Amino acid sequence: MTYLFQSPRLGFRNWRDADLPRMAAINADPEVMRFFPATQTEEQTQSFIDRARKQYEAKSFTYFAADRLDTGTFIGFIGLSEQTYDADFTPCIDIGWRLAKEHWHHGFATEGAKRCLEYAFQDLKLSQVVATAPAINLPSIHVITKIGMSLVKHFKHPMLKGDEQLEDCVLYAVNSRDVVHNVSR
Repeated sequence: MTYLFQSPRLGFRNWRDADLPRMAAINADPEVMRFFPATQTEEQTQSFIDRARKQYEAKSFTYFAADRLDTGTFIGFIGLSEQTYDADFTPCIDIGWRLAKEHWHHGFATEGAKRCLEYAFQDLKLSQVVATAPAINLPSIHVITKIGMSLVKHFKHPMLKGDEQLEDCVLYAVNSRDVVHNVSR
């Protein structure tokens, strides 16, 4: 397998047709999707993969398909995406991840997110990357802080309006000058 870049245990690549069944299973898992309004269908997952491919072709970044290097197993996505929803901090580039639950608690999200920040700042020369999460999503917030991002503010997410459990969100950010020293830790 040829990867766009690697971390010690993960390979990052653009999406393949063969990824659909596995990503659809991840998106259909209620535990994986507990901090989202709903699980996703196979059709919704295909649409996500199509958008991710197009974004990579246009921008050289996306929510990358991530594989374990030791087994070649596809574990989900980790990467960067342009966000344009209606908020005072958009448009922006955010970092995000979604992994199959059997790959949780092994440090893959943290390792992969750190490597994606290196790619963002060293290769793409971005000046800032943000992360958002529902305030109740403590596992993601833990990863966000471990990768060196700082809390900017709390906000009501416009795409989650009316969902009392999820609409209260946090915005974190890191700038290129800050991450150069933090990523390699």
